[in-house]
Amino acid sequence: MRPRTPRPLVVDTLIAVAMAVVAVLVAQESRAQGWPELDARAYALVALAHLPVALRGRHPVAVFAVVEAAAACYISLGHWPVVCTFGAMLALYTVASVRPPHTALACAVCTSAVWVYAGVVSHSPSMASVIGQALLYSSVLVWFGYLARRSAELTRRLRAEHAERARRAVAEERGRIARELHDVVAHHMSVISVQAGLARFVFDSDPAKARGALGTIADTSREALEELRRMLQVLREEDPEAPQRAPMPTLARLGELVDRVRAGGLPVDLDVEGTARPLPPGVELCAYRVVQEALTNALKHAGPAHARVELRYGAHELTVRVTDDGEGADPDRMPTGGGHGLIGMRERATLYGGTISVGPRTEGGYEVRLTLPTSAAERDRGGAREAER
Repeated sequence: MRPRTPRPLVVDTLIAVAMAVVAVLVAQESRAQGWPELDARAYALVALAHLPVALRGRHPVAVFAVVEAAAACYISLGHWPVVCTFGAMLALYTVASVRPPHTALACAVCTSAVWVYAGVVSHSPSMASVIGQALLYSSVLVWFGYLARRSAELTRRLRAEHAERARRAVAEERGRIARELHDVVAHHMSVISVQAGLARFVFDSDPAKARGALGTIADTSREALEELRRMLQVLREEDPEAPQRAPMPTLARLGELVDRVRAGGLPVDLDVEGTARPLPPGVELCAYRVVQEALTNALKHAGPAHARVELRYGAHELTVRVTDDGEGADPDRMPTGGGHGLIGMRERATLYGGTISVGPRTEGGYEVRLTLPTSAAERDRGGAREAER
């Protein structure tokens, strides 16, 4: 079990209290340094110049303003300026470590101005030294804050790259397992197919051999199911802290997709022809993903445009057509990488024996047309035609 790390607010609170205590202890030396003793009002300003530092992580600029204002008021009362320098310096460093350089420089100017103001109020014999100290301390604090900010950004970038590499490694491993799963299932199904053909051929002439073939089929199918369960368990293993997997989208949820795209700024019309009916889950998922990718690309690349999604249920096929009237004449506007790009859409269509065409329209805009067979026989014929190519 890893040790629990203190929360930032708790740590900052302890730092603020510690600085306030140190400031009070330093204030006890005011008379020895030739400055008046602190009264109740001065002690209140000392507390106000240090305790707000506890909130520096949440409101760095506001904390800096409060601390510097309290320090300026304290100095105006004629007390020893050193007492109220700790909180202001830490507040300046914090702003420089979490805010852009121009904000840090503006705060550094304020800190230097308060420092010079302290020298003027205290009638310092060497104003050149006071100005030099103001510029030096402010510059050093801003520089170290800037280095801390760059270091934090680099750490975040490295963590993001590490997480991306880990994600890719997991995806590659799952892809390898999926290919192994394909090989295992293909082998067992081949055995089952051969034995089933043999059993049918000798069912009447040699019942004993037919029973043996059926026994082989039973054993092989059982082994195949065991391999499927084992490998699917590996594929489904996920980080226990990861969110649960969302349900697989279907064409019934196409309206939700269209509403989200409309909310993103692209007007979309949805037109359904024919009688909607339940289709095989893979076919519905393929059609949904193609529509999703086409609308996403229209939203990103079509510019000011209007899109239309047409869904046509035929007797033996499903036709999906997504068009837009935007700039879409650039054939490179659709990504060609894996996943949900152009290659991904074609792979999905081929997987289910369908066809897809993607390209600019003669009247302007872009069109994606997908045709998917909705019956197993039609899908088999489509797959055979694709194999012949």
